[in-house]
Amino acid sequence: MSDAVAIDELGRRAESVLRAAGISTPYRLEAITGGGNNRVFRVEAAGQEALLKAYFRHPDDPRDRLRADFGFSTFAWDAGARALPRPLACDPAAGLGVYGFVAGRKLAPGEVTAAHVVEAAAFVKGFNDRRADPRAAALPEASEACFSIASHLACVDRRVERLRGIDAASPLGREATTLVVDRIQPAWGRVHDAVRFAAATPDEPLAAADRCLSPSDFGFHNALVAADGRLRFFDFEYAGHDDPAKLACDFFCQPAVPVPHEHLPVFVESLAGLWASPTAFRRRVDLLLPAYEIKWCCIMLNEFLPAADSRRAFAGAGGDRESRRAAQLAKVAAALDRLHA
Repeated sequence: MSDAVAIDELGRRAESVLRAAGISTPYRLEAITGGGNNRVFRVEAAGQEALLKAYFRHPDDPRDRLRADFGFSTFAWDAGARALPRPLACDPAAGLGVYGFVAGRKLAPGEVTAAHVVEAAAFVKGFNDRRADPRAAALPEASEACFSIASHLACVDRRVERLRGIDAASPLGREATTLVVDRIQPAWGRVHDAVRFAAATPDEPLAAADRCLSPSDFGFHNALVAADGRLRFFDFEYAGHDDPAKLACDFFCQPAVPVPHEHLPVFVESLAGLWASPTAFRRRVDLLLPAYEIKWCCIMLNEFLPAADSRRAFAGAGGDRESRRAAQLAKVAAALDRLHA
């Protein structure tokens, strides 16, 4: 099936959800490239613009990406947040969501400033000020939500274990396997033991008052600088209730548009007052940061696992797979060199 035919077919399937979003026919769909998980389209109709997302579904990935993304976006928008595309309509059966279209550009690596970090923290603070709203209770737990130190460690354990599935048949596969065995596994062993030793009560669950609503996979890789110069954040398909320390650690570990660690105190202090135990929040961030640096090394090596190919094929993310894999290996080696442990 050609790309044009596939887009026409999607347009027919999307007609009812676009109509519910206030988009009238005729309309035109234009594919937007760059995403790694979902298919995304700009919709144009009689001077109107919208964004249509077709969400990835796979038997090996049971998460409901549409429910998390659209539900979180709706809660945040209704809570007064405007630094995100407006959710307009969704069709859960078809796996389609429609959002307001935001024109803008992505930040480049090295471009992130303290002002951007403050803006990101303000976005998170805005909807977390409303987390006691009964509608917040209807939101799911975040993907890989962790509510005890032990659960954080178990999450990374699973990530490291999953890397045993790397196919070492190719030269890059062998290089990745060697990196896992010689560097990631020993580093994780040291970090795991240090975190476990430092945690007085590793199995104690985080109190409800100290939990947050997390955008998850939150960072400047999922943001645009809009025409007004302000940031707009998007892609909340892993969002939900979580540990705010995990939110902070993930924010400073994502590799696509890195956030300089010198801005970590600003981000943490901007959010600390939200929680019943601000001091405990600060300590959890410091304790867990090395564990999340290891976790993100594992995530970068997902490029070597079969599920990554399925998601990229669905999203239409082409390119040279071997070049992507080589780039990820270099990033992981550099991240291990910088490990805060």
